[in-house]
Amino acid sequence: MAGRRARGAPPAGATGQHLLRSSRLAAELVRDAGVRRDDVVLDLGAGRGRLTAALSGHARRVVAVELDPRWAACLRGRWPDVDVVEGDATLVPLPAEPFRVVANLPFAHTTAILRRLLEDPRTPLVRADLIVEWDVARRRALPWPSTVNGVCWGAWYRLSVARRLPAGAFEPPPPVAAGVLAAERRPVPLVPPDDADAFRPFVAAGFRRGVRAVASTRALRRLGVAGAAAPRDLDAHQWAALFALCREARRRPSRRPGGPGRAEGL
Repeated sequence: MAGRRARGAPPAGATGQHLLRSSRLAAELVRDAGVRRDDVVLDLGAGRGRLTAALSGHARRVVAVELDPRWAACLRGRWPDVDVVEGDATLVPLPAEPFRVVANLPFAHTTAILRRLLEDPRTPLVRADLIVEWDVARRRALPWPSTVNGVCWGAWYRLSVARRLPAGAFEPPPPVAAGVLAAERRPVPLVPPDDADAFRPFVAAGFRRGVRAVASTRALRRLGVAGAAAPRDLDAHQWAALFALCREARRRPSRRPGGPGRAEGL
């Protein structure tokens, strides 16, 4: 059963969040996320604090981020190892040290928060376990058909669906089921983090103008990719390999006799 609402807290649903009804479920999610005693963990959109309470005592430090000042006030001072930050999860500064995220995201802000966490591979995020709408979890975890965000995030993180949560697990119940989307940093990235600022424009241009517009026929042949392939037909591994080949070709001068050296066209 859901616990009583803390005095002064907004009613469930007032903040646009669908809050976990069960402390037991929150404990299961923290256990499944593999949180360790030396971890720093963010709970983004902490709400009434069910996940925060489950994280407390299992991590070295927990940062509970909550936009609504009434919820934030109710969270403060309840756990000695929890820092409560009143702020927007899409804007709050992220830790400079390696950290994890275990959070029940406000569904309306899922994409913005995913971008905040996964866009820059230099952000020291180790793993994120995020409750999102079921279709979002399923779509983000599939390697195909790909999207610009999926390709770019997939270059540095493995995305998977950890479990499905029925609408009745929340208060108020959302119109759809939810899922736990896990993003775990790859031990070996598909693209060097220092190339992130060049990789995203490359992929975005390929989706906008077509694969043939950003890659040479030679590069496509080397990967076994048909020239007529649609951008979404290539997964993160193929886009990363194509990016590497095209960068290599740009650095290599042409061997045409009698003419100045030039980079192979992309």
